[in-house]
Amino acid sequence: MARPRTYVDEYKRLGTVSILAALDLHSGKIIAQVHDRHRSREFIELLKELDTCYPEDATIRIVLDNHSAHVSKETMKYLASRPGRFVYVHTPKHGSWLNLIESVFSKMARSFLRHIRVSSKNELKERILKGIEEINSTPVVYRWKKFDLEIA
Repeated sequence: MARPRTYVDEYKRLGTVSILAALDLHSGKIIAQVHDRHRSREFIELLKELDTCYPEDATIRIVLDNHSAHVSKETMKYLASRPGRFVYVHTPKHGSWLNLIESVFSKMARSFLRHIRVSSKNELKERILKGIEEINSTPVVYRWKKFDLEIA
């Protein structure tokens, strides 16, 4: 006797992409790029875009983790070509929650990236950039608040 056929909506992995992004704390806007990889070359592209977004005399403070692309020879060479322009603030290991862009990535994963199906990596890139555009249409300005903890 023939076994009944079952149809399952099969998942076919088409590859992954890397989202490199920065969150402007003053405006709430996200500056993002989507690449096939996350190497020094791609990170430097993001730094160059950030460089064009702010006045020449402004110091750009970047909160980031210790990913190898952030501290590579190539990246350090680029930073040296722009002395005083960028100031790094590294989060401690296992402290990504201190970096607000991680909250944005979480929001993306829980909203427009949740349960999506795409037919190509290009479609995925387009959907990510469209989702970021939508977030930027109503930006949220984050305000750090000081609070006191009473330790007994």
